[in-house]
Amino acid sequence: CVLCGWTDDCPEKYGEKRTYVEYNLTFHYYCLLMSSGIWQRGEEDEGVDGFLIKDIRKEVNRAAKLKCNICKKKGASIGCVAPKCKRSYHFPCGIQRECIFQFMEDFRSYCWEHKPVQKFPDKESKGTSPCTICLDLVEHLPTYTVLKSPCCKNAWFHRECLQYQALSAGIFFFRCTVCNNKDKFQKEMLRMGIHIPEKDASWELEENAYEDLLQCYQHCDVKRCVCKKGRDYNEPDSKWEIKRCQCCGSRGTHLACSSMKSWEQNWECLECRSIFAKSGNYSKQKKRSLATSEKTDATTCLLEEPSPKCTRQSPGSQRNFLLQSPKIMCQNNLSPCSHLELPASNRVTVSLSPLMPNRNWSLRKKHLKKQRGEVSNILKELKLQVNTKTTRLNISEENIWKSALKGFRQRSFSPTNTIEIKFTNCRNRSKTETSAGSKHRFFQLLMLHLQNSSLFEGSSAKNLSLDFQAVKENLYFEAGKMIAVSLVHGGPSPGFFSKTLFDCLVYGPENVKPALEDVADVDVAQTIKMIKYANSLSSLQSTIDDCYEFLAAAGCLRTITALCDKNMLVNDILIHHVIKRIISPLESFSQGLKTLGVLEKMQMHPDAFSSVLCHKPERLSAETVCDLFTIHSSSDVNKVEGADFWMSYLQDVEGGESVVTLEDILLFVTGSSSVPLIGFEPEPTIKFLHITYPVGNRLLNCLELPITKTYEQFKSKMDFTIRNTLTAERE
Repeated sequence: CVLCGWTDDCPEKYGEKRTYVEYNLTFHYYCLLMSSGIWQRGEEDEGVDGFLIKDIRKEVNRAAKLKCNICKKKGASIGCVAPKCKRSYHFPCGIQRECIFQFMEDFRSYCWEHKPVQKFPDKESKGTSPCTICLDLVEHLPTYTVLKSPCCKNAWFHRECLQYQALSAGIFFFRCTVCNNKDKFQKEMLRMGIHIPEKDASWELEENAYEDLLQCYQHCDVKRCVCKKGRDYNEPDSKWEIKRCQCCGSRGTHLACSSMKSWEQNWECLECRSIFAKSGNYSKQKKRSLATSEKTDATTCLLEEPSPKCTRQSPGSQRNFLLQSPKIMCQNNLSPCSHLELPASNRVTVSLSPLMPNRNWSLRKKHLKKQRGEVSNILKELKLQVNTKTTRLNISEENIWKSALKGFRQRSFSPTNTIEIKFTNCRNRSKTETSAGSKHRFFQLLMLHLQNSSLFEGSSAKNLSLDFQAVKENLYFEAGKMIAVSLVHGGPSPGFFSKTLFDCLVYGPENVKPALEDVADVDVAQTIKMIKYANSLSSLQSTIDDCYEFLAAAGCLRTITALCDKNMLVNDILIHHVIKRIISPLESFSQGLKTLGVLEKMQMHPDAFSSVLCHKPERLSAETVCDLFTIHSSSDVNKVEGADFWMSYLQDVEGGESVVTLEDILLFVTGSSSVPLIGFEPEPTIKFLHITYPVGNRLLNCLELPITKTYEQFKSKMDFTIRNTLTAERE
């Protein structure tokens, strides 16, 4: 190494040993990084990770004049940053002498006298405990080789163990091995000289590292298998479908081999059955399993959109003999639900009650309008990132998800580029549609698909679902990215987030308390209700015994000594099912929403963004449409009379006295049936001209209106043109 003179090649201690033949340079990466007289003055792709070659040679020449205070040889490029300390040393010598090198900020170095130390309370400075990484004993002494966790009282480590752990885990996964704290733990370890590289974890970089976990056990283990095609043959939805043991999952049987019906979910192997028999918990009565899972293909689920009115059931559930939750019954008008006790919740409903007093409703509308205006201004600020370079997306309306996913994943796609839409399956459309209306239509179809896809669950207010295939294909990230891009590029707001999902994104899942109505799975909801409304300790214990397997799988088993313990149990189940179960999809979805800085703005302005992400926009009114347009007219046109005709027409349309709707008018002019959250660009205008019929110029968002003598003529021409134009487009 040209800096320290050592020939050792030990990446864990001294960093990668690099050789650049063309520059006749060899050095340890940490020696270069910690050198006191050099900075990264270039871009990342210049020189050596931003260190210019000429600067490296200057640093070598500077160090050649300095003697190491440890080995007494020249080339000491690192100096102690403590005031008035003039010690210099080589990086390997500093490691041997127990100096501290901080791999953060200014990459400071401290000699053995001025290095930072951890302070232990007197009570903790005695005794020993196992290192939580290697499990060998660690003496509680404030020495260089021993480090204590800043977040856990009894977590002690060998420095060497921590350094190897950090190099393996990287900055994204390096955290306290006891409490899983990341921020506080990393900050203290960096201060104490642990190098945490900015890379993904080593186990995440191994190709097909988790492939074995995706394999389901498929083998018939009964003593006498009657399947002629062998014990490994599996045909779903037939008598030769293999069911796995609901307890261990490592044994299986064909339905026919165990005389099972297709709807029966529970089957225990002989080993598990014998364990239950010895413990006295085994019952020969067949009971439905509350926690079953089946492998589903995410792409198929996303393409086959379920009706938003359909209640999502447990995977594999064939017989729906459990009651629906009160909220679902009310929203689907299945049956009256006044006799059921509705759970208390902090949920914000999408539509307000029609029984609300008119004054409160008016104030609520005014408040939502103000918040939407605030979001509009924020999104306009974010849109300044979008440049004039265009990215064309070829979109199929019949397969909106697949074509959108392909477009967002193409190499040329960038969220900061202007998006251009080309619909590939519409004969009557122009080849390439660059108008804001067609782009808005694309995002509108995409948001509707996401709302009804398998990535979300719930009736109207949606939470994230758990789809392992979607996690594997990183679809939650893509969904978050699409929503962020839609908001900034002039698309509609989703409007289907539940309050719980929104709060998890804004405040963090650890600060959110879910409610019963967040549970979309009717089986799980029924189980929670049975526990919540148990009126005696014996009935509560009986309910827990009936769903023992489900509670064990959820990690929610707890000792019940009093009836009031049911509240804590219900809370545990809700947190597991609504939050902990989908923590991986939530993290991916959050990363996607960070696109163009949307999530950061959500966290800065939660009230404003809640109004657009958790609420559908209100229906258009004549006043709203009138305010959208600016009227221009030539000098020979009576502007006042034309404006009167226009306003009267809007009022007639709103009152149902026309064959068209306000949405039709907006679609005719702009190509969009609703007002984008970010507003129209350019702003819609109206011109009164001497023409026969009205004309909608979607490139300019301009409505050209005919000058007529009477209002009846004006209304007739408007109805005729708008209805026929839109009918022709739909056909």
